Amino acid sequence: MKQLISFVAIALLTIIPAQAKHHEEKSIGTAASAHPEATKAGFEMLQAGGSATDAAMAMMLALTVVEPQSSGIGGGGFFLHHDAKRNWMQTIDGREMAPAAAGAKRFLDKDGKPMGFRASVPGGISVGVPGNMRLMEMAHKKWGKLPWEKIFEPAIRLAENGYAVTGPQHFWMKRLGGLWKDFPEIRALYWRDGAPAPVGTIITNPELAELLKDLQANGADAFYSGETAQAISNAVANAPQNQTEITQQDFDNYRAILRAPVCSSYREYKICGMGPPSSGATTVLQILGMIERFDMGKLYKESPAQSWHVIGEAMRLAYADRQRYLGDKDFVAVPVDGLIDKTYIAKRSQMIALQRARPEFPGMETYPAGDPPGAQSRTKAASSEVPSTTHFTAVDGEGNIANMTSTVEGPFGSQLIARGMVLNNELTDFTFTPEIDGAPVPNRVQAGKRPLSSMSPTIVYDKSGQPILALGSAGGKRIIMHVTKTLIGVLDYGKTLEEAMAMPNIYFGGSGLLIEGKSDLVKLQTELSKLGHIVVTSGLPSKLAGAQKTDKGWTGAADPRSIGQAVTELP
Repeated sequence: MKQLISFVAIALLTIIPAQAKHHEEKSIGTAASAHPEATKAGFEMLQAGGSATDAAMAMMLALTVVEPQSSGIGGGGFFLHHDAKRNWMQTIDGREMAPAAAGAKRFLDKDGKPMGFRASVPGGISVGVPGNMRLMEMAHKKWGKLPWEKIFEPAIRLAENGYAVTGPQHFWMKRLGGLWKDFPEIRALYWRDGAPAPVGTIITNPELAELLKDLQANGADAFYSGETAQAISNAVANAPQNQTEITQQDFDNYRAILRAPVCSSYREYKICGMGPPSSGATTVLQILGMIERFDMGKLYKESPAQSWHVIGEAMRLAYADRQRYLGDKDFVAVPVDGLIDKTYIAKRSQMIALQRARPEFPGMETYPAGDPPGAQSRTKAASSEVPSTTHFTAVDGEGNIANMTSTVEGPFGSQLIARGMVLNNELTDFTFTPEIDGAPVPNRVQAGKRPLSSMSPTIVYDKSGQPILALGSAGGKRIIMHVTKTLIGVLDYGKTLEEAMAMPNIYFGGSGLLIEGKSDLVKLQTELSKLGHIVVTSGLPSKLAGAQKTDKGWTGAADPRSIGQAVTELP
């Protein structure tokens, strides 16, 4: 199992100080992420006596350096924290915010039609005010144990001394090569000798190291004012494409927001996640609620095709509600309680026929949204999220849990660089069409608004109220399904977290039910077709990471499809 590194093995990793002591009396904890260097950074904080929050924030900073194609301080995220002493959970919304210059017509062309997605991503108009540093500031004040300065040390070392280019990073460098001819600053960082840096190339980022040292010494305020804020404003205003403005007032107006988690029961468990502007918790809980009337464990053993069929039908119904009702609840009325109402979900579940896909709903667009209690009449409109992002989890020796999904949206975000960091393209998560048939779209662009997200950091509690599972994933809109199938694997099928992560991924596209190619699901393609599905094989990559409570203690896990790793010390 490549993801799990024992405490003995970790002693061989030179990035972790040799003086860290092995506590015989209790576990240091576990850290898991989509990149080995980030996992090392998180575990280093645990070894130093830090909290789960300290470890998670060290991973977030390290990922800024080593996984810039996915996340970093130039973007935002959602943070879940379980307090072991108080036995309760809180969440922080660090989602990016649209600047004052962003109006409803931001992504319309001169003819008033929505811009193409690829045309809108690179350059200034896709950049939202980053939220991760304010999120980190709030999380550290509430739950940090180590000095603020300490948490930056691994990331600064990586930026100064360098890290090795990975296969996934090289893939995106190569894929974006045609675009980067117009973005020389990012090409200078990640290309060598006129080509994408080969796998194994050591990348240093002295400018980013200086930025991290500035934040280390002067706190999050140094990000939202002075040299850094001006560098972001300049990058957006002078972008090679799609120039616009982000003002000092926009930075001053940004706040990380402490929000109530969204929770509901599933069988004997309680499952909690992030509320709007995330669509994660409501959609995950809807899917699980709709399959709850089925004996999924028995179905999986006796008729695996039917088990995936049921999941696929619930998925389409839940996503139909997601498209109609979800958005930033500070701007639109989101019927959260209605969407997860048990009576409402049970009614939706009756639309699932065990023996056959509904013939009147041949494609995703024909699956109807429902009428949850408290919902206002809405139009349904799609938003764009590309499969990037990252997730990381830390559990400390006291049982505190930090579970965070972080993103810059698409690969290398907007392709803009400010002080060595990649700036997000998060505003393309808004729905480009502001209204349909005269009705405003819930996820339309508005100044000060946060775009809808599928990021789904999740914590599961057992019947005694104790946490047993924490996880999340990358994957754009597919994140919801990566998390949901993993939950089903653990809670219904009795698999370990690592085994459940390895289960095939499933999604939808057009009229088709998408199944992961080169997986066991391919063997079920004929049976799924007989159940009425148009089955299409697809890559469906994921980057799950998380931790599970076992008889021996908390153990981390990372998606076998990724280069991610987990480091665990058990008592």
